[in-house]
Amino acid sequence: MADKPSVLFVCVHNAGRSQMAAAWLSHLAGDRVEVRSAGSDPGEALNPAAVEAMAEVGIDLSAETPKVLTIAAVHESDVCVTMGCGDTCPVFPGKRYLDWTLDDPAGQGVAAVRPIRDAIKALVEGLIEEIAPEAA
Repeated sequence: MADKPSVLFVCVHNAGRSQMAAAWLSHLAGDRVEVRSAGSDPGEALNPAAVEAMAEVGIDLSAETPKVLTIAAVHESDVCVTMGCGDTCPVFPGKRYLDWTLDDPAGQGVAAVRPIRDAIKALVEGLIEEIAPEAA
């Protein structure tokens, strides 16, 4: 990895899980990690319940929009984290791939999204410890 590791979060619509993960990583790691998110079939807009659930913890997703997954985004990332998109993420030698099994927040209310949000936070915290731990 380069001096500053880069992480790409991918889910189908880039409207919920991958957006929440990217926001958590940016929030918790600050400028220690370069963060991207994308979708294999991007939605029109972010899941309102995901936006609301993140707002509850002080993270504003309201200006974000779903982005399409590109080969360049994968190529430029050190770690690619997929969330329910199967084999749609291109594979390059030397990249690290993780698959996080998380419920899909699509069509769910904020009460159902909160546990997904919290599970993503725990996974992101573990990832930060591996790739960008704070200096002692």
